[in-house]
Amino acid sequence: MRWFRDLGWRHLVGLLAVAFALFPVVWVVSASVNPTSTLSGQQLVPDNPTLDNFRRLFETGFWTWFRNSMVVAGVGAFGTVLLAALAAYAFSRLRFTGRRAGLLSLVLVQMFPQLLAFVAIYLMMIRIGDVAPSIGTGTISGLILVYLGGAMGVNTWLIKGFFDTIPHDLDESARVDGATHWQIYSRIIMPLAAPILAVVGLLAFVTILNDFVIANAVLSNNEDSWTLSIGLFRFVADRYGARWGPFAAGAVIGSVPTVLLFLYLQTYIVSGLTQGSVKG
Repeated sequence: MRWFRDLGWRHLVGLLAVAFALFPVVWVVSASVNPTSTLSGQQLVPDNPTLDNFRRLFETGFWTWFRNSMVVAGVGAFGTVLLAALAAYAFSRLRFTGRRAGLLSLVLVQMFPQLLAFVAIYLMMIRIGDVAPSIGTGTISGLILVYLGGAMGVNTWLIKGFFDTIPHDLDESARVDGATHWQIYSRIIMPLAAPILAVVGLLAFVTILNDFVIANAVLSNNEDSWTLSIGLFRFVADRYGARWGPFAAGAVIGSVPTVLLFLYLQTYIVSGLTQGSVKG
């Protein structure tokens, strides 16, 4: 009992937290192999598990939706990291008029959810499509531009906080040797900032991959450009109870890239989050 009072209860709380977090995952995986493929017949441990739900899913445009999602999330995450890192370097290392006002403006803009700009984004994309159809509504490139603009504030602050922890002596030594700002940024700062860049990239990838509202507004009129969230929603919209199994199968496959990316970047996660938050 003494061990339980001092330490054992912590193990119990940890196990309960893990069980609480894993239950939805187990439930969806179970639904993906449930032969009934209906919401009413869902069981945690299905009888006679089968892969028929995956076969039914593949008869739709699933792989097109999946490919579009990977393109949007991959390019969006890479662009977010690149733009946020460039802005963070300028705010961290350079001194210019309006620097403080720019930082405060980024924070102020990020206080409002991007969903509040939903109508404005939709109308803006329609107007842009009239001038440049390749980046207007119904295009993947237009959706990527929307995501790039909405992810600058928090990511810039997070990366700037990490850049501030890198000694300025490295910059001065490089400038003495004749290095330019771009050389300092690309050859010194960026390699040292790999942990925070991995964290920002992972968060951006997951956020873009899971988004539905903005993606549906921008891409709703072009079925060939639908992302995974839009395609699965349209697939079950009229027959949700009867198509629960294929929907769960699509959710399982759609989660695989995120899990793989997290496993690949996990060595950077803890250090990037902690070091990037101590100074700002």
